[in-house]
Amino acid sequence: MDHSTLELAKALIARRSLTPDDAGCQEILIERLEKIGFRIERMRFGEVDNFWARRGDAKPVICFAGHTDVVPTGPAEKWGSEPFTPTVRDGMLYGRGAADMKTSLAAFVTAIEEFVAAHPNHAGSIALLVTSDEEGIAVDGTEKVVQALRARGETLDYCIVGEPTCAAKFGDTVKNGRRGSLSGTLTVKGVQCHIAYPHLGKNPIHLGAPVIAELAATTWDEGNEYFPPTTWQISNIHGGTGATNVVPGTVEIEFNFRFSTASTTDSLQAKVHAILDKHDLDYDLDWSLTGKSYLTPRGNLVDAVAQAIKETTGVDAELSTSGGTSDGRFIADICPQVLEIGPLNATIHKIDECVAVADIEPLKEVYRRMLENLFFN
Repeated sequence: MDHSTLELAKALIARRSLTPDDAGCQEILIERLEKIGFRIERMRFGEVDNFWARRGDAKPVICFAGHTDVVPTGPAEKWGSEPFTPTVRDGMLYGRGAADMKTSLAAFVTAIEEFVAAHPNHAGSIALLVTSDEEGIAVDGTEKVVQALRARGETLDYCIVGEPTCAAKFGDTVKNGRRGSLSGTLTVKGVQCHIAYPHLGKNPIHLGAPVIAELAATTWDEGNEYFPPTTWQISNIHGGTGATNVVPGTVEIEFNFRFSTASTTDSLQAKVHAILDKHDLDYDLDWSLTGKSYLTPRGNLVDAVAQAIKETTGVDAELSTSGGTSDGRFIADICPQVLEIGPLNATIHKIDECVAVADIEPLKEVYRRMLENLFFN
């Protein structure tokens, strides 16, 4: 078996790249890519390292996207081996970032190396967009690179994000979209008073309670073929002065929508304000959009990836839009077809994060076959 992808994954895992520190991971990738003719553009924004790499000048542009940063390890003594010492044990590769997503980065590079060796004069372009700011606040990473590319008129035709997507076995799940994330901080205003004299005040918690009930019971949409219905959930409620004999003057309610493409930011905001106004509340509401919903329906990229998975593993991949946000939400602004495919996600962000060694070469093979399917079919 060829172990080049495994060895590259180990080299990346050994770098202590706690978000947003890249810790030299990107230079390892850049050195490999430059040897096979990629033009490299390092893009540092704030404290975040990013790079954009491209081989070729023509269309279509097939991009691989990912991140080198990882989440903290938690208590290192609870790991079976040191988190940043890549360790193969019982057929598994252990280390922080093994699944999310340094093995995918390694597989990107080795798949491209094999493809270029076989097709040095391939049509179109192959690109990589790599950031060290995905696991953190994600403001100086992929979003900034996409803004820079868009400003100079660069667009992508297809993009593969190497996030861990699979549930039970490698190849079983491809993410073809993600729900949007819209948060709100609602402050309901009342009148503070002594609790023994409630007629002299207005309890904002009482005023807000029927509003909460209606918001929780509202059907925001029915979803669609690819997405479940939009959900609304409260994350925090803050009210009261700390005393037991005071009616508070305000209550603050923090909530979040995870919304499908069956709704828009504007439609959700309008419905919330209509409910609040119907209850004649005195309120302030601050909105924060942290991720737009996006969708890649069945088409060229879905077909190419599904075929590559079937040819490599024999598995019929299912399309899914579950989970949280990913950097695909930014890339969708300049790319009409964005998919995520990577290893199993069972151990991501956990103690003893790992990937099966037996899945590593098939992951590389899926990426390589996908390139062939898109360029030559």
